[in-house]
Amino acid sequence: MSQPVPKNPYGQQPRQLGQAEASEIGQAESRDDHPGMAQPRTAPASRPVGTEPDTNAPYGYDPFGRPYSDKSKIVAGTLSILLGPLGIGRFYTGHTRMAVAQLVTLGGLGVWSLFDGLLMLMSNGKTDAEGRVLRG
Repeated sequence: MSQPVPKNPYGQQPRQLGQAEASEIGQAESRDDHPGMAQPRTAPASRPVGTEPDTNAPYGYDPFGRPYSDKSKIVAGTLSILLGPLGIGRFYTGHTRMAVAQLVTLGGLGVWSLFDGLLMLMSNGKTDAEGRVLRG
């Protein structure tokens, strides 16, 4: 006696695979490289010899593939801590509107500029005005 085939809720009946199709599927699953799967994005560690430098990232890329800035987070953080009420750290990174706001409020009476400088020194994701990551 044969068992009844369960009805598919989507209205399609399952298709029986032939011997050749089943062996192809088994071979495809045994391969390490699956063309349909997304490969992880890796940034180039350095450019090949004889090629032009990348104008968008003259200082290379961080591990997440974001370009490095020509500005240093150590310099930006130190400027923000020492001369924060004048907005010098933000002028250095190119954030002029925020720098003017710090200048007008005297760096939030020193509190804003102190926290801003400490965050620049401690975090890895701070960017310059062009969106490039500050170098450490």
